[in-house]
Amino acid sequence: VAKGNHTTVTQFILLGLTSEPKLQTPLFIIFLMIYLITLMGNLGLITLMKTNRRLHTPMYFFLCNLSVVDLCYSSVFSPKLLIGFLVEKKTVSYSACFAQHFFFLLFVTTEVLLLAVMAYDRYAAICNPLLYTISMPKRVCIQLVAGSYAGGILNSLIQTCCLLPLPFCGPNVINHYFCDTNPLLKLTCSDDHLNELLLVTFNGTISMSVLLIIIISYVYILFSILRIRSAEGRHKAFSTCASHLLTVTLFYVPAGLSHMQLGSKYSLETEKVTAVFYTLIVPMLNPLIYSLRNKEVKDALRKATANNIFASC
Repeated sequence: VAKGNHTTVTQFILLGLTSEPKLQTPLFIIFLMIYLITLMGNLGLITLMKTNRRLHTPMYFFLCNLSVVDLCYSSVFSPKLLIGFLVEKKTVSYSACFAQHFFFLLFVTTEVLLLAVMAYDRYAAICNPLLYTISMPKRVCIQLVAGSYAGGILNSLIQTCCLLPLPFCGPNVINHYFCDTNPLLKLTCSDDHLNELLLVTFNGTISMSVLLIIIISYVYILFSILRIRSAEGRHKAFSTCASHLLTVTLFYVPAGLSHMQLGSKYSLETEKVTAVFYTLIVPMLNPLIYSLRNKEVKDALRKATANNIFASC
């Protein structure tokens, strides 16, 4: 539909990670393997936690939901990225682009909020162990997870609804492998300063609030661990937090580098590199981190493997 000297955009072209023809096949194989490992790892962890009664605790309930989010999260990007390596013209319709944008924000916000919930859970377990079962009953756990999803939906709705009214008159080339907010703002025909301010305000508020909750929780946890007299007790308490701390670091550092860029310092190439890490690599690593560093998960995995071997005999 023509509007003056402009034409309304009905589809976008995703440039993907690289335009180098020789790299398309190797990258397809690499990211296919990453996606398959992500699917198997997270589905395996979810199944293990659902079937093993010893893992029916608040910590593993939150971890199970984190795996669900990681599973959905990576599936928002991976299929389109993989198809892009095989086809020459990487087009996506206007509606499909904004649908991807909506689900991206939904799951990334939910993941961030779940990380805060998991930090609070560790605080409750280590700092107030005698009151843990009272302070974290099943009803409270469900409410915390539901609140994380509600926060994800709200943030996603607000940011997507702010983007939808903006005119896209061309060019329609997105220098990314998915429909992220910053690349879309670069293609609008109107002044995007208000939306950029809104983006930074929402992302900054959520990110800093979550980071503050995590830091405060771990400050209290650290003091509680230092008060434990036995070295074995300190090691056991810290080991329950190590996997979560590693997950927070792996997610927060690249996501922060990606979305806290502003103005002349903003680089789409930097965003693409960091986005690969927190959208594709981290969902693959999370099940490995929690299964390899957690004794209860390793024991449950060994037991499930042994049962399957005996059942097949």
